[in-house]
Amino acid sequence: MNKAAVYSAHADNRQAIIEQHTGLVKRIAHHMMARLPASVQVDDLIQSGMIGLLEAARNFDGSKGASFETFAGIRIRGAMLDEIRRGDWAPRSVHRNHRRVLEAIRLVENDTGRDAKDVEVAERLEMSLDEYHAILRDVNSGRIIGMEDLGVSEDAIIPEQVTGSHYEPQRDVENDAFHRALADTISTLPEREALVLSLYYDEELNLKEIGEVLSVSESRVSQIHSQAMLRLKSRMQNWVD
Repeated sequence: MNKAAVYSAHADNRQAIIEQHTGLVKRIAHHMMARLPASVQVDDLIQSGMIGLLEAARNFDGSKGASFETFAGIRIRGAMLDEIRRGDWAPRSVHRNHRRVLEAIRLVENDTGRDAKDVEVAERLEMSLDEYHAILRDVNSGRIIGMEDLGVSEDAIIPEQVTGSHYEPQRDVENDAFHRALADTISTLPEREALVLSLYYDEELNLKEIGEVLSVSESRVSQIHSQAMLRLKSRMQNWVD
């Protein structure tokens, strides 16, 4: 078979893979939209995700052990996160409150030697519990603070070289160490927070469905999710500084 024929066969195979996994791109985009404000258009996420899927089809190496869907999911989410980073729509107040809550959680847990409670973080911030919960809602809808995969893509926690489209294979060792540390840290979270992360990222339930499982409101699930991610980031400071 000549080179032109080989190239054509490879191109046809890539196109078939892309068509087969278009639904994966749409599913990931709609799952991410659950935490994003209306100003973010799902079509923009899908368009970015398709670019990630194309890169995945071009670069996938089945000898590494991972399935194509797992590999593609990481690249698709990374491409979507890159798109969101390029158009940071979060107000400065959200970024400022994000940092304040991180610091408050860290200080409370350093002082007490245990998980910081909502009321303790609110007291440290010198605000009411309702005001603190409002901040959590704003942080959750104002920026990406979630692991777009239980292993790996996370804007607020995982270094950009892991999540972005410029993935470098030579970083595999560092990434594996990070993932182990991340898994160990998740295991230290309060039981309800760890459960919410598992249901959202592993089981792919939306916030409303998680609320039904836990018998709490969707708003409360959003608060728990935000606090879990902020607590996780606080405990992963050695990896993100």
